[in-house]
Amino acid sequence: MTKKYLDMAARAGLRGRGDVEPNPLVGAVIVRHGVDGGEDQILGIGHHCRFGGLHAEREALANARGNGFDVAGSTVYCTLEPCCHVGKQPPCSEALIEAGVSEVVYARRDPAEVSRGGHELLEAAGIKTSCDDVSELAVSISDPFIHMVKAGLPWVVVKWAQTIDGRIATSAGESQWISNERSRAMVHRMRSRVDAVGVGMGTVLADDPMLTARGVRRVRRSAVRVVFDTHGRFPVDSKLAESAGAYQTVICTSRPEHISVAGIRVLECPALDGKLDLKAALRLLHVECGVSNILIEAGPRLLGSLLDGDLIDEAVVHLAAGIMGDDSARACATGRECSSLDQMKRFKLGRVKRVGDDVHLHYRK
Repeated sequence: MTKKYLDMAARAGLRGRGDVEPNPLVGAVIVRHGVDGGEDQILGIGHHCRFGGLHAEREALANARGNGFDVAGSTVYCTLEPCCHVGKQPPCSEALIEAGVSEVVYARRDPAEVSRGGHELLEAAGIKTSCDDVSELAVSISDPFIHMVKAGLPWVVVKWAQTIDGRIATSAGESQWISNERSRAMVHRMRSRVDAVGVGMGTVLADDPMLTARGVRRVRRSAVRVVFDTHGRFPVDSKLAESAGAYQTVICTSRPEHISVAGIRVLECPALDGKLDLKAALRLLHVECGVSNILIEAGPRLLGSLLDGDLIDEAVVHLAAGIMGDDSARACATGRECSSLDQMKRFKLGRVKRVGDDVHLHYRK
């Protein structure tokens, strides 16, 4: 039963994507377990809905009370250890103690120094408290937050569209469009839920993108547009330059003196072996621009560099139902040396979804 209710809490928590960052996605379910074989009763469900708003546990308590239930003696299942500090909201652990719940089960300890310690506070109040990782989903939804706290880096999601034979463009650079219309609409939804959308200079020069979320019912976040430009080649006549006054735009480069475009912020980053130090660039984006997650729509060189730096946390691949069969067509990643299979970067397949004739593959590191 623990997995069932932690899965349920995680699905609730996922509703907050794009609204709660840099806070973690968190969901909670309050259950009164049946006695002597009787059925369990779900009293309340809640999730962290928006940054600065009520946390999941307090949302679930409010939901239960709104349903007319007394939660005393119940069990609370939540995806992250209840907090014990006063931030934008009062501590969730105190709310659970005041409500008289008898047990709390959570999927993951809170690594943040300011908010952890709820486990000990709950136990000191006589509430049975345990951490249980039986639900992979409940554990994984806080991965971006844990990564940000421990590494000081934004969560990096890389997306690309490719043919069955792994090509992302023709030899002449034509790539619009490999994936179908529904897949492209999904990309815009992804853009609408992240702090930043990034590309390399190859993509800027080849596609002249806008990197905005279009045709989306609700844009949850206005993403910072980021260009990784090692040598300061950013074109002043690009769509990104022309629209910089309307959309926040940042260029990460080792040659800031080459870039002077009104409305664009330039972050100076070091170069390593003639390439931009992407880890340093991502850290600067986090520290200087408050970026907690970034969607990178990578071309082959940028993707290869991200792989080399072990900087990809999540990959979304749109596999189109087509084959080029052209040796000179562009592969999804280039610039790496891989003379043996143990040098290959491996990922775990998380989800597969058919979208028309396209297949969406979701991977985690």
